[in-house]
Amino acid sequence: MSIETAVVADIPVLCDLLGLLFQQEAEFTPDTGTQARGLEGIIANPDIGFILIARKAGKPVGMVSVLYTISTALGGRVGLLEDMVVAPAHRNKNLGKDLLDRALATAAANGCKRITLLTDGDNVGAHRFYRRAGFEDSSMVVFRRLLDTAGP
Repeated sequence: MSIETAVVADIPVLCDLLGLLFQQEAEFTPDTGTQARGLEGIIANPDIGFILIARKAGKPVGMVSVLYTISTALGGRVGLLEDMVVAPAHRNKNLGKDLLDRALATAAANGCKRITLLTDGDNVGAHRFYRRAGFEDSSMVVFRRLLDTAGP
């Protein structure tokens, strides 16, 4: 297995992997055009974050993306683990652990002091996976509001 930084040519397979992820997330619906724009924005600007892609025998089987922001509480860069998915046939084989470990190492090498992530409340398998990786439940509550960016 290889884990590499994603490039623009990877966007179609990254969209396929995001489609798998969004099938299991309650709040999101796959939209290849929308996802492609977001992926391209991250790949084109490393100051925003990074995307890693895992390949087995040359075939894309997983991905993870981390986006950067600044924490005033920690006085420096932190990351949001935005998307992580491993193709179903490749789960429970340590590929997800390897992908997450590489993402955490990359984030730390780029100055991140913390990684935060969100999962669906009923995704017990993901909760177990992230807890085993050292993540802890937070007392923080997520609120979300979509903004109309179309303008007046």
